[in-house]
Amino acid sequence: SQVAPAARAAALRAVARRLEEARTDLVAAMVHEPGKTVAEADPEVSEAVDFARYYARSAEELDHVPGARFAPDGVTLVTPPWNFPVAIPVGGVLAALAAGSAVLAKPAPPTPRCLEVAVEAVHAGLRDAVAAAPGDFPGLDAGSVTDVVQYVRVPDDELGTRLVTHDDVARVVLTGAIETAQLFARWKPSRPVLAETSGKNALVVTPSADLDLAVADLVRSAFGHAGQKCSAASLAILVGSAGDPRTETGRRVRRQLVDAVRSLAVGPATDVATTMGPLTEPASGKLLHALTTLEPGESWLVRPRLLDGGPDLEGRLWTPGLKEGVAPGSPFHLTEYFGPVLGIMTAATLDEAIALQNAVPFGLTGGIHSLDDAEVERWLDAVQVGNAYVNRHITGAIVQRQSFGGWKQSAVGPGAKAGGPNYVAQLGRWSDAPGTSTSASASGTDSTQDAPPPARETAPEAWLAWAKADDARWWEREFSVGHDPSGLHVEANVFRYRPVDVLTVRVGADALPVEVERVLHAARTAGVPAVVVPSAGDAAVSDEEFARRVASGAVRGRVRV
Repeated sequence: SQVAPAARAAALRAVARRLEEARTDLVAAMVHEPGKTVAEADPEVSEAVDFARYYARSAEELDHVPGARFAPDGVTLVTPPWNFPVAIPVGGVLAALAAGSAVLAKPAPPTPRCLEVAVEAVHAGLRDAVAAAPGDFPGLDAGSVTDVVQYVRVPDDELGTRLVTHDDVARVVLTGAIETAQLFARWKPSRPVLAETSGKNALVVTPSADLDLAVADLVRSAFGHAGQKCSAASLAILVGSAGDPRTETGRRVRRQLVDAVRSLAVGPATDVATTMGPLTEPASGKLLHALTTLEPGESWLVRPRLLDGGPDLEGRLWTPGLKEGVAPGSPFHLTEYFGPVLGIMTAATLDEAIALQNAVPFGLTGGIHSLDDAEVERWLDAVQVGNAYVNRHITGAIVQRQSFGGWKQSAVGPGAKAGGPNYVAQLGRWSDAPGTSTSASASGTDSTQDAPPPARETAPEAWLAWAKADDARWWEREFSVGHDPSGLHVEANVFRYRPVDVLTVRVGADALPVEVERVLHAARTAGVPAVVVPSAGDAAVSDEEFARRVASGAVRGRVRV
């Protein structure tokens, strides 16, 4: 925390070089532990390298937010999943380091070696950075600097619970099931959990699509890493004639889908000819149910089969499944199964398809294949997903180009997207930069806004004027427009902000009126309706009653206290 952001950035760039050097060992670990093919594992190493370089820039930017000051805040616990055992934990570790936070890195039990190799590379990069500029790392040397990232192989039992609830852990960065995030939050409600959770993702195909491309992208999205991605396509929603087997378009879509699914070469990840590898663990529970059972009205176009993979792959080597007739509201429509099964739904219109897509409790990724600009515009305006893909596959997000994270039950916490411009900024504490204590006015010009804000306690009206001008500036240049920082000519990768549905402002007994107005002004700027719930006065609501309303679901949207 005492290392300047520029030095932390230099350390992350040194880590990037070491991760690149460790590529072969990291790929080998991913092939043998989770059963990833080389084609799936190699880009994951590139993603980890990208995280290091991108979050290095994010660290440098912490010192350049006008009027605000960032302070590192405590130890971060990173608890990653087994399906992306290198890129996701490395991203969490490096974001925390960029923010000046020491890290405990706990591997997922099925993939400990993947994270161990990655942490070895992180340690090597940290040692390189200290050796190159020892004066930039006060209190640390080549031996002690590795203590800022500690690999802790802890089972998911009472020891894991002790780690997650430890008083000296400031925050938990989790990627996993929504049930796990809810469990962690219940264990210690006062400690923040920042989680990217589950997904039930659909790809919409309209009659206006390039059907060859749509089928190729759908199969890639559904069966990469045997469908064991939270971003994987689990549903295909076929619109109009594309979903009607009585039409030539509908017959063609089904025929090509069946051919493509059957053509996947299933086998051990150690065989370079394999295009779909094994499950990381034997199928059980709801995934086994999805691989073996049809709900009313469903039928198999391609039935999954359990292959004999020998003792090393017993219960893990399944061929992919393709089922049609998935009904709205059925278990397969709404449930994440996390495996190689793709379900087909049909919709008469695009609006009906969007309604089916949005009906799931999650909002992680989604796609549409259509060459009709009006259809694409309509879909982009209405779809409820964090990553919306047009005429491409819906997995394999790239740092900066497609920062990753979702809506609804696909995100817990502030919701900043991994590999995006706000991720590091949420891993610490922000306060006003020291300002003046006398009255002042704020015109909203850049020269005024570059100066620190007036002190809120002694010049509240001037502080509020400064904040309103700051809102206006940031709204115009950041929040109201889409951004494509990658600037590729062959594709668009637009980062955009969407307003929340409603804001509830809970006003505590010690809140200053100027603080309440500051939050309400931000809501008005973003066009978000706000509901104020006071704790004093004629309309007072007690803390207990407000908590009951939140627990019952009567309070929806976002709450600011």
